[in-house]
Amino acid sequence: MRQVKDRGHLLTEMRNQRSADIDSMSTSAAFDVMNGEDASIAAAVADAKPQVCEAIELVVAAFRAGGRLIYVGAGTSGRLGVLDASECPPTFLSDPRMVQGFIAGGWDALRRSIEGAEDYPQDGVDLMDELDIGPDDVLFGIATGVTTPYVHGAVQRAKERGAKTVFLGCVPFEVVGDQADVSIRVLVGPEVVTGSTRLKAGTATKMVLNTVTTLSMVRIGKVYGNLMVDVNTKANAKLVDRGTRMIQNVTGVERDAARELLDRADGHVKTALVMHARAVGPADAERLLAEADGHLSRILKQEP
Repeated sequence: MRQVKDRGHLLTEMRNQRSADIDSMSTSAAFDVMNGEDASIAAAVADAKPQVCEAIELVVAAFRAGGRLIYVGAGTSGRLGVLDASECPPTFLSDPRMVQGFIAGGWDALRRSIEGAEDYPQDGVDLMDELDIGPDDVLFGIATGVTTPYVHGAVQRAKERGAKTVFLGCVPFEVVGDQADVSIRVLVGPEVVTGSTRLKAGTATKMVLNTVTTLSMVRIGKVYGNLMVDVNTKANAKLVDRGTRMIQNVTGVERDAARELLDRADGHVKTALVMHARAVGPADAERLLAEADGHLSRILKQEP
């Protein structure tokens, strides 16, 4: 018989007394229990602010060095890492290599649960070697229950190869530690359905990952004000409209003129805005952006 450790002492495995009778509650009462539990998540994320900010600084440094942010997780944690990575290119026009997500069990595990895949730390080690992870990269391990061998194997190997490492879990460090450079612990407490970390722990994970990638992209110039000026307007009609409206918002020109600017800039909002601000063509606008490391504010907020 396979020996399995008792994990009942982990916060993510404990029984939530507020939902102990949820199976006999009315739909309305059960909703109130779930909603009340979810309402506590933002405060738990806020408590981890110092560590989240440390992680952002590591990621920004990696991006500026031409490195990567690599998420590794299993189950819900792995899927959320892959999701966040997949959403960066359409939002920020980032190279797909910049943020990558990997899940124990491979791509099949995205669509159906392959629970046993998380038990093998060597798979995490092998992944780091396959990715040739190194000093310019950040490895971000996600394991809400903290014990996932696959993630720990990846973190250890990434450190050996010189990468910076981050670990995100929902159990106190004093109960189960990790070897990462930055350890983020978001203590959302026991789940409404005992052990189902796709609930509060999953929501907290999504919040942290959103914050890390969004603010890292802001720091490297992918956002102007709060506008996603590096959006890929060639993707669909919705984004052409968004890009056109951003140009209108910043420049004050009419919609037809904004669309003409966008077309002349080959769909690049930042290029169009520099063209308008400096009265230059696309090539000169792109040169100015390169000299400003992609930061639109360095061009638009200074005199020509």
